[in-house]
Amino acid sequence: MDGLHLTADLHRCRCDPQWLLDANALGQACLAAVANCGLHSVGQLFHTFPASAQGPGGVTATVLLAESHLCVHTWPERAAVTLDVYVCNFSADHSERARALQQALLALFQPERQQLQEWQRGQSLHAAPAPALAPLVSSPVPA
Repeated sequence: MDGLHLTADLHRCRCDPQWLLDANALGQACLAAVANCGLHSVGQLFHTFPASAQGPGGVTATVLLAESHLCVHTWPERAAVTLDVYVCNFSADHSERARALQQALLALFQPERQQLQEWQRGQSLHAAPAPALAPLVSSPVPA
């Protein structure tokens, strides 16, 4: 569970419109960025949403990583994107690779404004192991 979680809200993206509209093109760009950063894809899902009264539908590109995940969601009607990169640091520290992946995607989308957040999650690799978990007890959900 030890890891680094990065999020980014990107505003007024100046990228080629295909990155906001074409799920397959965005997905392939995400896979290339993952590989270029030294992370490992173990699965992916790329999805295009239908157009609405506000304009063309956005896309979602999700890449499952051996180290955890990358998720990208676009809002072409707002020229906006949200990014989510999480890497677990169980077997090695992948933090710099996660930061490099985020930077590669920032370069792709070319936002005029961005909000970046970073969280360290879980325990330190050097902390004592957690005690064994007690069995789960289910309780009824109140009506």
